[in-house]
Amino acid sequence: MVKSRPAALAYPDTSYTAAAVPDLSSAAERRRLSAAGLKAFFNIVDRWEVRDEDARQLLGEVSNGSYYKWKQNPRGKTLDPDMLARISYLIGIFKSLNILYSQRLADQWMRLPNTNPIFAGRTPLDYILHGGQQAMEIVRRLLDARRGGR
Repeated sequence: MVKSRPAALAYPDTSYTAAAVPDLSSAAERRRLSAAGLKAFFNIVDRWEVRDEDARQLLGEVSNGSYYKWKQNPRGKTLDPDMLARISYLIGIFKSLNILYSQRLADQWMRLPNTNPIFAGRTPLDYILHGGQQAMEIVRRLLDARRGGR
């Protein structure tokens, strides 16, 4: 008697497709993203009422001259991968806050003391300013988890 072989297992079809990840090693790709990224960044820090000194730190210790030049005209500057990643985290945080909360609370949330153990009573902005890009990622993941009901 000949035994038949089981059908090969395959992953089920899905409608999910991941967005293409930008190649930040490419100067052309960074140039393409930089002006829009800076414009979004300045809009976010304005809505959150972040002091310019702190906003410069959020970008990774940008000098006064560069910061104000970019603020006046975000075009023409090609940001480095670190700055683009920082801006990406902040955009994600901003988006999550505006999904989770009213606009008023979303705009204030970064400046309000927070009892979550991650923040230890500090504001999320203070946490990010002291923790840098890694802290931005943690806050982004926290808010994404809250959006998912966790």
